[in-house]
Amino acid sequence: MRHYKILLFMKRRAGMSVADFRAYYENHHVPLALSLGGGAPLARYVRRYLEPQPHAETGRNDELAYDVITELWFTDEARWRSTVKYLSTSVMHPDIVADEAQLFDRGAMRMATVVECETGGP
Repeated sequence: MRHYKILLFMKRRAGMSVADFRAYYENHHVPLALSLGGGAPLARYVRRYLEPQPHAETGRNDELAYDVITELWFTDEARWRSTVKYLSTSVMHPDIVADEAQLFDRGAMRMATVVECETGGP
């Protein structure tokens, strides 16, 4: 089975704590994004919050370039492709843009696509 994904790499806005970032994202931004998403529903909408860990040799535990990797999963390739095209060529709904300004460093956002092919186990 194939899964089609969009990965969004996002950094919290300057001055926002990690705890406030996660709470705002989950309790405000996610419901807003789902309400304005339109079209067919996503197969999955996953937020993977990153927590830096110390380097084994240096002990450094620097802040990472991103705070969250968001995954938008699709089972339909055409829907995935149209969403990628929209996200890479259009500005989002004004309410989403305004909300993202409260949450993210929008200039640091990056997007990548994934075609995931999985072979079942024994």
